[in-house]
Amino acid sequence: MEYRELGRSGAKVSAICLGTMTFGEQNSEADGHAQMDYAVDRGINIFDAAEIYPVPPKPETQGRTESIIGSWLASRKARDRVMVATKVIGRTKMNWLRKDGSPGRQGRGQILEAVEGSLKRLNTDYIDVYQLHWPDRPMRIFEGLDYVHLQGDSHPIEEILGVLGDLVRQGKIRFAGLSNETPWGVMSFLKAAETHALPRIVSIQNAYNLVNRSFETGLAEIHYREQVSLLAYSPLGQGYLTGKYEGGALPEGSRKRLFDRLGRYEMGNGPRAISAYVALARTHGLDPAQMALAFAASRPFVTSTIIGATTLAQLKTDIEGCLLRLPDAAIQDIEQLHLTYPNPCP
Repeated sequence: MEYRELGRSGAKVSAICLGTMTFGEQNSEADGHAQMDYAVDRGINIFDAAEIYPVPPKPETQGRTESIIGSWLASRKARDRVMVATKVIGRTKMNWLRKDGSPGRQGRGQILEAVEGSLKRLNTDYIDVYQLHWPDRPMRIFEGLDYVHLQGDSHPIEEILGVLGDLVRQGKIRFAGLSNETPWGVMSFLKAAETHALPRIVSIQNAYNLVNRSFETGLAEIHYREQVSLLAYSPLGQGYLTGKYEGGALPEGSRKRLFDRLGRYEMGNGPRAISAYVALARTHGLDPAQMALAFAASRPFVTSTIIGATTLAQLKTDIEGCLLRLPDAAIQDIEQLHLTYPNPCP
């Protein structure tokens, strides 16, 4: 396993991160424990979670993922063996995460309440990487490459970062990170950190896969010039790049069959691009899932690739995929397909 520096923090994270958003919904506590045991045995030293997990988010399951990680940390006495990353929600109409029923925002009170809840569920007194799950600003976050400006107030970035700074000083979090952010957002957080002597963000967790390479457009330069690490999520395009949905298949236990909330992969050129990548993998004698994972993991601006699985067998396959070195011919063909189908599933 390769280990890379997280931003400018000095901390080293494994090139593969264990995603846990299925824990508590598709995976039981025992399943989650088995996955974490295996991940650590393979050299993975960072787990990623969120206060809102498991997915799909709903009041009756919220927080189960962190609780499963917490019970594993306690039973294995493994807190010093892994870095735990989790997230606080951004602007949302969901009003069941806070005790007073407020819709989600990133004001001081909500962040403080959220971090205390996560610490309790995780069975720990500190969080290694505390991430803002999506912005507090009123804007379209998911689906679409174009920026859509929406009117509405938001908490100033220096105020949000100030709360995270207080938590760093209190020892409740070690590092601050972003997720689902834009280039403007990342640079604004970096500017606020420099101007107000606040914690510098170490990472951004954004989607990155064969059918969504939008990170390359503006954020990749920030990674190189500012050393903000990319924790790349959804390297398999929520399962579509495995080929399991080809020909209209709907496998038992798949997320599409269970929840049917994967629409971004079924619009426009998405289905054509996905089928082309699946076929390309098979042309090169590769498993489609492993080709997709290997491509994401091979990009020089990816610090760690977040993988998630519902079975231990899938987890093993995913880890091997991330460690696979793709032939140059396959990379060249991927680049040609990208020119034909540029970012069809943002």
